[in-house]
Amino acid sequence: MRQLKTLASAQGRFAGAVAGLSLLLAALPASAHHMMGGQVPSNGFEGFMSGLAHPVIGLDHLAFVVASGLVAIGAARGWIVPVIFAIAALGGTGLHLQSWDLPFPELMVSGSVVLFGLLLAMGRQLPTVALGAIALVAGLFHGYAYGESIVGAGMVPLTAYLIGFTAIQLTIALGVRGLVQRLAEGSIAQTLRHIGFAIVGAGAAFLASALGA
Repeated sequence: MRQLKTLASAQGRFAGAVAGLSLLLAALPASAHHMMGGQVPSNGFEGFMSGLAHPVIGLDHLAFVVASGLVAIGAARGWIVPVIFAIAALGGTGLHLQSWDLPFPELMVSGSVVLFGLLLAMGRQLPTVALGAIALVAGLFHGYAYGESIVGAGMVPLTAYLIGFTAIQLTIALGVRGLVQRLAEGSIAQTLRHIGFAIVGAGAAFLASALGA
C-alpha cells in the first residue's frame, strides 16, 4: 500500500511538472532562437554553444524534440524517430544555407508540435515508418529555421553549430524517453497523454503566434 501511495505521489508530481512546463511553453514567445542576440558565431566555441542553445531557447523546437523522443515509446525501434529528425534537421539547415526556400517554415514547425502532441494525447501509436516519415519532414523545417542563425558563418563555426544542435537534440529526446520509461513504469500511457496535452497547448500557442506574425 505504501508503495502504491509513493507511486501515485510521484506520478502526481510528474503531472504537475508537465502542467508547469505547458504553462511556461505557452506563455513564452517562440521568437527567441539565438543565444548571441542575433550575432553570427565567429569561432568554433561560439558556433558549438549556439548550436547547443538554439533547440532549447527556441521553445517550439524544444517541444518537438521532447515529443519526438516520446511518440514512439511503444513502437519497435522507436528510438530511430528522433534520430531521423536530427539527421533531417541537418539537411534542412543545409537547404537554408544553399538559399533554397521552404514554404511557411514557422507554420510547419508549430504544426509539427501540435501533430506529435495530439498523437501523444490521444494515445495513437502509428507505425515506426509513419512516425519516421513525419519526423523527416518536420526535421527539414526545424533545420531550415535553425539555419537562419548561422547564415554567413565560416566553416569552423558552422560545423561546430551543426554538431552542437544535433548533439543536444539527441540528448534531450533520448534522455526524456528513457526518463519517462523509468519514472512512469506501469502507467506510461497515462503519463504520455498528460505530456501530449501539454505539448498540444504549447504548439497551439506557437501556431497562433505564427499565424499572427
